[in-house]
Amino acid sequence: MVIDKYNKRAEKINSLVCVGLDSEFSKLPDRFKQMEHPQFEFNKWIIDQTAEYASSYKPNSAFYEARGDAGIMDLKLTMEYLQNNYADIFTILDAKRADIGNTNNGYVAFVFDWLGCDAITLHPYLGQEALKPFLDRADKGCTILCRTSNPGAGDLQDLVLPPSPSEGRDRERLGLPLWQVVAEKVRDEWNYNHNCLLVIGATYPEEMKTLRSLMGQMCFLVPGIGAQGGDVQATVKAGLDKENRGLIINSSRGIIFAQDPAAEAKRLRDEINKYRS
Repeated sequence: MVIDKYNKRAEKINSLVCVGLDSEFSKLPDRFKQMEHPQFEFNKWIIDQTAEYASSYKPNSAFYEARGDAGIMDLKLTMEYLQNNYADIFTILDAKRADIGNTNNGYVAFVFDWLGCDAITLHPYLGQEALKPFLDRADKGCTILCRTSNPGAGDLQDLVLPPSPSEGRDRERLGLPLWQVVAEKVRDEWNYNHNCLLVIGATYPEEMKTLRSLMGQMCFLVPGIGAQGGDVQATVKAGLDKENRGLIINSSRGIIFAQDPAAEAKRLRDEINKYRS
């Protein structure tokens, strides 16, 4: 399974830290802005600083797309650098894709084959039809948005849904929130290649605890630590699986724009491990 790559890396370095490469051009130190490939050179520096503590890297596609051809090339160079120098580190492109028809085939080819990412974030709103080209890639991870960390997540994710006609009106669990319906769809129908992960925000530890009980050993990508205010202790206690892992805990701005990125990545690793033991 594709998640085995992550688990091996996490075990090897005893870390559940994911470093988010949200390398917004305007926030880069001036010394990088003058270079031919500024985002790549910044990412290369961050990777070399933090690789000792990172089980995963997660570039956000938006910050590269914003610069057009130059940004896409910097993203490509970043992925090549990781593949050539840190091939055992799990990579996730945060792109939140999912569409219909040939559109998805293009996304699959771009993210998995051209960039070489191990996984991608996907939104479930269009249903299994839209996700199928990704789900069919048993060698790649499908990281599906479930309970996201943003304050407005509840606008849709908290909507309570009645059972569908096919489930019958005598179902005991009437009135499930949409985020739980998504999770159960992933568990029961979409994870046929055992390559699904869920996005569960650190800002919702009670929901994470419920989802861990529902999802067994499925791995969770956890945004919301650091700048968004998620609590490390609550996240770890709610989300660990029976193997004392099952979490990819992401910090982006809190690490990459820190005065000392290596020290901040180490601090997060140590804090997570304190609550794992």
